[in-house]
Order: sequence, then structure tokens, then C-alpha cells
Amino acid sequence: MELSVRDLKTTDYVSVWDAMKVFTDSRDSTTNDELWITEHHAVFTMGQAAKSMHILDPQQIPVVYTDRGGQVTYHGPGQIVAYLLRDLRRVKETVHTFVANLETVMIHTLAEYDIPASRLKGNPGVYVENKKIGALGLRIRNGRSYHGICLNVDMDLSPYQQINPCGLVGMAVTQIADFAKNTSIDDAISKLVRAYQTVFSYDKVRVHTHDVKDFA
Repeated sequence: MELSVRDLKTTDYVSVWDAMKVFTDSRDSTTNDELWITEHHAVFTMGQAAKSMHILDPQQIPVVYTDRGGQVTYHGPGQIVAYLLRDLRRVKETVHTFVANLETVMIHTLAEYDIPASRLKGNPGVYVENKKIGALGLRIRNGRSYHGICLNVDMDLSPYQQINPCGLVGMAVTQIADFAKNTSIDDAISKLVRAYQTVFSYDKVRVHTHDVKDFA
């Protein structure tokens, strides 16, 4: 089973969200799963369960209400956002297993930096020293997923002080650069893609570079 990886570079959140919906609705049983990698311009996104009380002070950062699960989170430069557009029905994978595998991808990636990450019961995502370093939010439509995970690499973490990350009051946030020197987005992406291939047992990975307009 082949995984097509699309490096979208830096993108607007809504443009990629719209493109994911188009791709998901147009794919069929023979379409390869795709992994879209991007950094978003600064944005707060609200999941379907999100409560406005968890946005403390957005200031100049836009707020987007989405169709993914989960609460409020932040995306910005220096953070990898990875959207795995996967046909769960084709491989008979449950949503619970899919979520666990996405968390494992982040844990494996962080292990490459000798960063010991773990889960926090009842709160999706990945944590290091009780600080959140990776988040996830999904939408499943007709057995096919879109949205995905975000992993903090080397970014300005101050916008997280303007929200309760993932609805967790007082939750501290961290990033790879706090533990590993000379961290780069490109290196982290390479490690993350390898982890996706391993955890989800893709036989082959084909890497492409496309602008998001190619999927609109």
C-alpha cells in the first residue's frame, strides 16, 4: 500500500481545510492515502466540541470554527501540521486504533530526538514532562479521515497563553527545540514521515511538492 506525501509548505488554514474536504469526497476505493504536510499561518482553530470560554484573548490571531473533533488549538510557523487522509474502511481500522496510531507516530518521532513522550489518559495528544507537545483532531466521513495532528518543533509558544490548549486549563505547552539543539522543520518532517510509514505499514512512500490550489 502506497502513501503519497504532499509537502504544501506554508499555507492558509481554510484553503487546506477546503481542499481536504474536496479530496475526501472525490476519492474512491482505489485512491492512495495521502499525507499532507504544512505549516499554517497563525490561527486558532475550534473543534466541534470547543467552548468559546477557552479562547482567553485572541488579539490579532484569527479564530476558525472547523468540523474536526476536539477543542481549541493553535497553529503557527515552526509547527508541523500533518493531515493523514486515510481510508479506514478499506483497512478495517477503527477510529480508536487510528487515534492511538497517530499518537504513536508522534511518540516515535520524538524518540528520534531522545525525547520521552507519553499519552495522558482521557486527553488525546502527546505530552512531555506533563506539557503538551502534540495535538490531534479528526473528521471521519464515509469511513475516510481528514484533519490530523500537529507537532510543535521550533515556534513562538506565546499564543498558547491566549487559550486553554485543547480545553485544558493551565496546560503548559512545549516543543522539540526545548529539548534538542539545532532542530529544523525539514529534519522533523523526515522523521515524522518515516514514523507514519512504519506505524501504518505503508510499503512505499512517494513524496510530491504541490501548492494547495492543485487540490481545490
